[in-house]
Amino acid sequence: MKTEEEDTENKINVDFDPREESIRKELIEIAMEYLREEGFNNTAWVLQQEANIKTTISSSLDIQMVKQTLFKRTKKAIMEGDWNEVEKLCTKYAFKNFKSFLYVVYKQKYFELIEKQEYQKAYNYLIERLKPLESRQSDPQEFMDLCYLLTCKSVQDAPSFKGWDSDKSSSREKLVEQFSSMLGLDSNNNSSISFDHESQIKSKNNEMQGRCRLLELVKQAVAYQIDHSLHHSDRAPQMKTLLTNYQGFVLPNNLRTNFIGHKDNVKCVSFVGIDGNCIISGSSDNTLRLWKTTTGKCLFKMNGHTSRIWDVDSNAQGSLIASASGDSTIKLWNLHPTEDEEDQITSSCVSTLSSHQGDVYSVRFHPSQRHIVSGGYDKTARLYDVTTGQLKRAFVGHNSSISRAIFNPYGNLIITGSKDSTIKFWDISSGVCIRTIGSHLGEVTSIEINSNGSMLLSGSKDNSNRLWEISTARPITRFKGHQNTTKNFVRAGFGPSESLVIGGSEDGSVYIWDTEDGDLLQKLNGHNGMVYSTVWNQKQMLMASCSHDGLIKTWGYNNKFQS
Repeated sequence: MKTEEEDTENKINVDFDPREESIRKELIEIAMEYLREEGFNNTAWVLQQEANIKTTISSSLDIQMVKQTLFKRTKKAIMEGDWNEVEKLCTKYAFKNFKSFLYVVYKQKYFELIEKQEYQKAYNYLIERLKPLESRQSDPQEFMDLCYLLTCKSVQDAPSFKGWDSDKSSSREKLVEQFSSMLGLDSNNNSSISFDHESQIKSKNNEMQGRCRLLELVKQAVAYQIDHSLHHSDRAPQMKTLLTNYQGFVLPNNLRTNFIGHKDNVKCVSFVGIDGNCIISGSSDNTLRLWKTTTGKCLFKMNGHTSRIWDVDSNAQGSLIASASGDSTIKLWNLHPTEDEEDQITSSCVSTLSSHQGDVYSVRFHPSQRHIVSGGYDKTARLYDVTTGQLKRAFVGHNSSISRAIFNPYGNLIITGSKDSTIKFWDISSGVCIRTIGSHLGEVTSIEINSNGSMLLSGSKDNSNRLWEISTARPITRFKGHQNTTKNFVRAGFGPSESLVIGGSEDGSVYIWDTEDGDLLQKLNGHNGMVYSTVWNQKQMLMASCSHDGLIKTWGYNNKFQS
């Protein structure tokens, strides 16, 4: 199997050999340039020595260039009074006698605090900054006069500092001149630099001014990845990492396959396992059907429930199916691929769980795959052991039916949404409700959680889907435009790379929103009845929807239909 890097290189068809000596040398020089720009001069020097690289300009020239860069940045910080930046630069570059210069810098800031009569800040600064460097004073009397200034109205009141220029700009300029002298530079134009490579300095300075080659290359690579992604919005995307290639979200825009066979409306649909090679659906015809994702072929029909199927889920391996039904039961089904014929799968019910009183509306596998959680009409959520079928715990506290019950990614919490318009978080070990969110104005019909457990997506009969920050229980984004007001469960979920939100609607359309700002990006038509649910599979790069029209549909991206 080709790696992503190999595949990309073949598509671009570039003859590039990073082992070539000239390229290798330039790569190291680029790294050295970036390190110096960030102030890691010692590291850059070690890299140069270990790589045995002789730069095009001598090392003495490099040192002078470092001094110039340091001088320009430090001068700017001094004149702007950015003393933290001055301290950072002096500490990073660690030039000769930098502690003595720091002492002078601290004195400048201390004097300015005295002139503003901010004595408490001045006292703290004296103790924290100047006192540790007392040995750097030029006169034994100086530190005593620094202390004396805390009782004065002006710096010139102390004998040691009568000649200090009270004009802030002038005194800072003198500090710049002192710093320039320490570096052996001319504070105005650096004309004191005189050696054989002066013209090369100017040339290289002009070449490097305002840019870093490494950053330029990174920006070019990112721009290329964005430009060649399947879809990206007009808004500039935020790059959160350089460790992986940019992946623009895929915006489903085209019908792929119709799945025909159910005799009544289809309440639920799910991809089987992480790979999603099959799709499982549950219907009001009391059956589940297993479908081949790519062809729409029905592989197996599962009979056993005596009422409509409200929800289905599968374990990560795709070997076990759980179904929740209006007959008050949850059934677990094994999937058995046959060896005789390709695309043939058989299934058998291995367990029936019947602790609920009334319809069971939701079922979901635990991240460990060893448990399931269910929720239903009896206002309770229940935790079962998959292997034994034993009821481990019941979670009681809602005032109406539980429409959805899920786990957080770490498996230590159960989250439930209810017709009482609340969302509750339960500790799985103790069964205690640790948080309740009650901001929806209508019944909660769906909840989903993102992969890192930081965001919760909820759907409600107040015609909105909402994104919540779990740590603060604060609503972040609201998604509108669809219809969700009747007695049916209309559900929403996360789409490609969690950068999209997908959901059904009573008007028969599939809605797709931008997760970050809530903008409606796509409205897909094709169903002839209410769309109950939509799900996404990252491996298949497909979205599946189920509807009151008795159909399941899959949707993908086609650049011919790009909006």
